[in-house]
Amino acid sequence: MERIVSTDINFTYDILTDCVEKLNEKYPFIRIFEIGKSVLGKSIYALAIGEGKNEVMYNGSHHANEWITTNLLMRFIEQYSDAYANGDSVANRIFEETTLYIVPMVNVDGVDLLAKGTVSDDWKANARGVDLNLNYPATWEVARDIKFAQGYTMPGSRDFVGEYPLSEPETRTMARFTREHNFSLTLSFHTQGEVIYWKYLDFAPPNAEKIAGIFSKLSRYDLENTPYESGHAGYKDWFIKEYNRPSYTIECGLGENPLPIERFGKIYRDNVGILISAALVDTSI
Repeated sequence: MERIVSTDINFTYDILTDCVEKLNEKYPFIRIFEIGKSVLGKSIYALAIGEGKNEVMYNGSHHANEWITTNLLMRFIEQYSDAYANGDSVANRIFEETTLYIVPMVNVDGVDLLAKGTVSDDWKANARGVDLNLNYPATWEVARDIKFAQGYTMPGSRDFVGEYPLSEPETRTMARFTREHNFSLTLSFHTQGEVIYWKYLDFAPPNAEKIAGIFSKLSRYDLENTPYESGHAGYKDWFIKEYNRPSYTIECGLGENPLPIERFGKIYRDNVGILISAALVDTSI
């Protein structure tokens, strides 16, 4: 097929918007939602595919310099949509059993600022200098104390937790979007390390480790406990705390962020099994 989603360029907000529109035109069964706005007023998109009662959500690019996770999710959307349109049996099963929601770029401002060279390569934060994956209400105060002790007391490129939990429009959007649905499982894609984090502190939802083991075998990524210093106030942490359901942070690839686009092929091959199986896995196993 002629691809809409290019996997050899760095995504920007404009490229994302163009791809979303073209995918929706080619595959009308993809439903497009603007679930919120960023600090700078850009749309935060969610794409939904499927008609099943089971609801699952994937998200990418909480961190600006991890934009390659947007490429990953957009490529998967196109591949899944093409497979379903052509009668693939696995795609048909996912479509019938699961409604899959994908938020391909949470930090739309940060990704754009980095892509345009406005900020340095170490920029993870949003346009206000808040690290979005440290802004959720899951022992946020502990994250604040740890990061303040490390010197991250002000807005900057990374590790500033914000003035209070959900202080940012992007994290409020993700929390509201989550509350409006009944997700049985969520995946948050980050870079890098080739590891899967599956617990929040010592809390593990029922069967979360078994499912993580499936993902580990498919990707060959190691299962790890999140280091205590980094184990607070992330989306995964909040989802587990709030819902006691499986939620995973997938750290894709190896190297120094931002990972070069040349790594995309291996990242996709490593993770496509997770992307497929997470939409079908029985969380009651």
